Amino acid sequence: MFYKDERLALFIDGSNLYAAAKALGFDIDYKLLRQEFERRGKLVRAFYYTALLENEEYSPIRPLVDWLHYNGYAMVTKPAKEYTDSMGRRKVKGNMDIELAVNAMELAPRLDHAVLFSGDGDFRPLVEALQRMGVRVSVVSTIRSQPPMIADELRRQADNFIELDALRDVIGRPPREPREGVETAEA
Repeated sequence: MFYKDERLALFIDGSNLYAAAKALGFDIDYKLLRQEFERRGKLVRAFYYTALLENEEYSPIRPLVDWLHYNGYAMVTKPAKEYTDSMGRRKVKGNMDIELAVNAMELAPRLDHAVLFSGDGDFRPLVEALQRMGVRVSVVSTIRSQPPMIADELRRQADNFIELDALRDVIGRPPREPREGVETAEA
């Protein structure tokens, strides 16, 4: 699937990958993830895409974004839009698909292999366009969750499908032991 001398880039749809890992019951260790793909080829770039709530005092994703930024990931962020739906519920919208697609197309002439961490079927035309440019595309997501987190048309279009659950032992963070006398809250 991977060749040591090929130039590869990672395109990580942050919210999609987080949801897939959560559905499988594990957390991703992004240092191990980067090391794994550096081992598989010549890693040109590792992009991480996420929307951020700007008006919040503290964003739970901010420490991760800062860590990734300082540890070799190219961070692509934008402010999330907050709105109230027709039922009066507060919703947050922060789609990063266009940013990911533009970066992938810009980098394609300098890549042999793109690794997309997302199951979003909207990326099928991007995968097809990258393939027409001679770039092999692997998609990382899961079919082992209920329902599956990857769109069937995306899985079929990709050159390779990598089951996220199969990477658990390689990129998963070991579960933390609860400290003595400290209650843990389920998130």
